[in-house]
Amino acid sequence: MPAVGLLTLELRLDHCHSLKEKRHWVRGVKDRLRSSHNVAVSEVADQELWQSSVICAVTVSPSRQRAAQVLEAAEAAAAGFLGPNLVSATIEWLD
Repeated sequence: MPAVGLLTLELRLDHCHSLKEKRHWVRGVKDRLRSSHNVAVSEVADQELWQSSVICAVTVSPSRQRAAQVLEAAEAAAAGFLGPNLVSATIEWLD
């Protein structure tokens, strides 16, 4: 049975003063995660707010162990890129 994992990243972008600035940061995170970890990524909440965002990354894998490795690596990459702007990160499993 394939494993479907969901990584949720909550961002706080205090330095952004417009939606255009925020989109620049969000697009950067999404593009990096897509290209380096082969996950599907989307901004799922707070699209209209300037200084916060919720981004989800999803992976499907033959095993939960492999899916966990992919999502943990994606989380580490996001934390490295965002630094203190990453407020929280959670991994969930969809059955």
